[in-house]
Amino acid sequence: MPRKPRCRWINSYPDHWEFSPEDASDRDPLVMTLDEFETIRLLDREGMTQEQCAERMGVARTTVTAIYESARRKMAVALVDGKRLLIRGGNYQLNDQRIENIISKGTDSMRIAVAYENGEIFQHFGHTEQFKLYDVEDGKIVAEQIVPTNGSGHGALAGFLKAAQADALICGGIGMGAQNALAEAGIHLYGGVSGSADAAAQALAAGTLEYDPDAKCGHHGHHHGEGHECGHHSEGHECGHHHGKGLDCGHQEGDEGCRHHHGE
Repeated sequence: MPRKPRCRWINSYPDHWEFSPEDASDRDPLVMTLDEFETIRLLDREGMTQEQCAERMGVARTTVTAIYESARRKMAVALVDGKRLLIRGGNYQLNDQRIENIISKGTDSMRIAVAYENGEIFQHFGHTEQFKLYDVEDGKIVAEQIVPTNGSGHGALAGFLKAAQADALICGGIGMGAQNALAEAGIHLYGGVSGSADAAAQALAAGTLEYDPDAKCGHHGHHHGEGHECGHHSEGHECGHHHGKGLDCGHQEGDEGCRHHHGE
């Protein structure tokens, strides 16, 4: 029986998830996994040695060498042959983020996060300084808390929400990179929403929230990319555990462990 590959630690989700020449075809894109991307970041961007990279990722140096060679080969093909390059999936685990004084999430709860500012839904996800968290059971909000974010950038904020055990996000405008990061984290997106944060969370808990599945940040001109699903306009969206009126969040138990899949 083949041995299960050892999980590789990555620091955070990337901010940018695809690269493409102007005349590239959408057919047969190359897929670089997040653990491959991490070796490029650590070795070429941060200037680490392979030994340092191996220690940071929690694997043997020979494993880093193999991952790195695969990543460099994909980059070379993308550049020389004009291929579209996507960053997706892999055999990895996200480094833990410590969030101080956060309320523990119940085993039967769905956690809704809202990009938050002064009681309203903040309209630019990538610059969110606070999230308001709402825990929902049987279609009712049973706990809520405001938490400051630990950093900025799409990838960092998606990692923060994953560490906070969020199952769904309500926000205003949101860019393509953030959409991909949330999809990778298994967090369902409800974008294009404005107004009261409390009212929106209550509507989502009841399965009546109106939102825009094609919402995007005004600074980004791209629509949804491959593998991203963020729902429908209709009420009662179902996406995972049954916590309320037709609402389910899609959070998988044991999601804190190593994530292993192959791209899209």
